[in-house]
Amino acid sequence: MENHRTEITNDIAQSIRNFLNGNNYSKIAVICDENTEAHCLPKILDALPEHYLLRIDSGEENKHLGTCEQLWMALTEAGFDRKALVINLGGGVIGDMGGFVASTYKRGMDFLNIPTTLLAQVDASVGGKLGVDFNGYKNHIGLFAEPQTVLIDPSFYSTLPERELYSGFAEVIKHGLIYDHAYWDKIKSVDVISAKWSELVARSIEIKKEVVLADPFESGKRKILNFGHTLGHAVESYFLDKGEDRLLHGEAIAVGMICEAYLSYKFTGLTTDELEETVTYLIKIYHPVAIDKSLFDEIVGLTLQDKKNEGGRVQFSLLNAIGKCQVNIPIYAPDMLDSLFYFNKLVGSN
Repeated sequence: MENHRTEITNDIAQSIRNFLNGNNYSKIAVICDENTEAHCLPKILDALPEHYLLRIDSGEENKHLGTCEQLWMALTEAGFDRKALVINLGGGVIGDMGGFVASTYKRGMDFLNIPTTLLAQVDASVGGKLGVDFNGYKNHIGLFAEPQTVLIDPSFYSTLPERELYSGFAEVIKHGLIYDHAYWDKIKSVDVISAKWSELVARSIEIKKEVVLADPFESGKRKILNFGHTLGHAVESYFLDKGEDRLLHGEAIAVGMICEAYLSYKFTGLTTDELEETVTYLIKIYHPVAIDKSLFDEIVGLTLQDKKNEGGRVQFSLLNAIGKCQVNIPIYAPDMLDSLFYFNKLVGSN
């Protein structure tokens, strides 16, 4: 299930031309949102032949089957067949949803991903996970399918708000924590605003590819990529429709990593020093605020919908040490609650 190709390029337009010259598609659709249409589409427009532009509204709150229906209808009305191509130009929402739409339309058509955020480039661009949110549950409906190619251009970061850059950086941090102690040490010295991203993105993609190749369908080792995501996704899901209080993905995953580092200390051998090193760095970077303890039970309840669960047990991926991760650790509600109290104590109780 490896990507046919993931290319890091400094000339995205030429990379698109090279890809299209080697293929003969009946029609081309570009899926974007209002942000990527304004800031990213101009970078690639000259490289595109005649195409259909399908614009959706930005934001995780629009990543649902209703938006998919609109896209399927637009493809149908434009007469798209299985020999056509969808180009997904955007962050993780467009990559996940556009790939899902392409992979299910007439049982599947080719798609090309051009991730425009750091988060999408180091996380959603590799591994073939596609899908949409459903009834408030993250990525509840989906499948595995690979794009023909992923084209990554770090120059897109100049179009990102600072907060979005930090959100993507959480996945970079996670890669060091679960897989590569030396990479973690390097990450800690990075200035997020002025980082040399090509090198970091390349290493993060390399780590994710190695893990995915070893376990394409997430039956074992690939689950290490979920460190920080069991409680992190629950926190993200809870705050998804909370307007100004909504957390970006990486902000919620930072909360999850703090909680799950504590659970790693309790259950899988993470040392006191490593716990302190991890949580101190995450707090320094993300400045998280306490979560009202009256919300804890509902957040813990949301973990019951986690896709890694088996037989009703919530399965966590936890650190044995910085750079090493263990999967399928059953954690029960009292310990999850304990980790949330630990988080609040660290950041200032609410």
